[in-house]
Amino acid sequence: MSQPPEHEIYDLALPLSTPVGSLGRRLVGATLMFCLLFTLATVAVRTWFAWDNNQGTMNSELQLIDQVFQGTLSRAVWEMDRDALQAQLDSIAKAAPVGHVELRILRAGRAPEVLERSRTEQDGNAPRLHRELTVEPYPGASELVGEFTIVGDQTLLWRRLWKEVASIVITQVIQSLALAGLIMGMFNRSVTVHVQHIAWHLGRLSPANLRERLSLGRTTASDNDELQLLEVGVNDLQDKLATYIERQHQDEVALAASRDRLAELVQERTAELLAANVRLQELSRHDSLTGLANRRYFDEMKTVEFQRATRHHQPLAVLMCDVDFFKKYNDAHGHAMGDDCLRTVAQILRKVFTRSGELPARLGGEEFAVLLPGADTEQARHAADRLRLALAEERLLHGASSVSPFVTLSIGVAQLDPDTMHDFDRLLQSADQALYRAKSQGRDRVVV
Repeated sequence: MSQPPEHEIYDLALPLSTPVGSLGRRLVGATLMFCLLFTLATVAVRTWFAWDNNQGTMNSELQLIDQVFQGTLSRAVWEMDRDALQAQLDSIAKAAPVGHVELRILRAGRAPEVLERSRTEQDGNAPRLHRELTVEPYPGASELVGEFTIVGDQTLLWRRLWKEVASIVITQVIQSLALAGLIMGMFNRSVTVHVQHIAWHLGRLSPANLRERLSLGRTTASDNDELQLLEVGVNDLQDKLATYIERQHQDEVALAASRDRLAELVQERTAELLAANVRLQELSRHDSLTGLANRRYFDEMKTVEFQRATRHHQPLAVLMCDVDFFKKYNDAHGHAMGDDCLRTVAQILRKVFTRSGELPARLGGEEFAVLLPGADTEQARHAADRLRLALAEERLLHGASSVSPFVTLSIGVAQLDPDTMHDFDRLLQSADQALYRAKSQGRDRVVV
């Protein structure tokens, strides 16, 4: 490769220290701007963390104060010990992290009495801790006697923050200035001239002179330093570029074909996964024999309906159904006919209970349950009678039944009583007890 005369290299390099738009000056400006933005961003982030940490620290201090005084305050309120209350509130208010204390004394039939102590304004971002004060007048009982609120000292919180922010700003500015000075000094001393020469060389390259070599001509070059590696890399790149250009079109065609095939495979696999997920979800929620909801799905929905009924004060009823003498049916007709019998009962359940929210489910064996949201006892009884009549119309022969020549159901009905039933299991137990009475009274009947 023909080299530019030595004076031409210097002519290219000398102006770099003087023009306004030189790379060195732009690097100086960019480095300083980066350091400024980096400093601002770092200070902001570290300030946010410091604020969060200070709030957490003050919140922990407030919780510790709450743990110390909560029990004694509750007893003092319960015992109406005014002196003890005043002394404890004064002690709490004097604690360093506390800016405001409020105690609301609650008594039946009377307006709450409010006791306050303040050192600072309550408005602001200081942590706030609110507790209900309860006492145990006798074992197993709990009485709400008041509410206790502690608000952190906003002034102390800001004072701690500004102290940390000042330290953060000073440290970050020193680090940023040291980094900027180091980068600019090394760049100006060892990079600018050689980068200019590389730019001159690359600017004159064309497909016709790709074999011409780059030589920086450094007399004090270190073996395998970055510029040396860049020189070798540029020369290797020039050698490979011609071959690469020839193969580029073929590679692009092959890549496009591979990309299209990959997209097709991804679509196929995605469709298979979606279908498999749908099937898996259906299997996990439905009984494989009857197609009704299984015990797992029933347990999920019973909690949802119970919470909705108690929250909106709506009725909720449950039917517990049992095929009469089903074991004898299996013994007399065989297990295959027993499975057909259960499928028929499931079909009737689906036909009878079609309203939105009604959920028939197979709990196991010959036992079925039905959730009836919005239904009271009378409506649930009518629904159970419709179910028995629908099954009777099917006239499924039962050669081993002692109550009917056909398959029958015993049904227990229960309605939610929010005053005595605090969870769904109580309601289910009530329906199960009704089912037991239906069986003991002769089966083939509905008992509430």
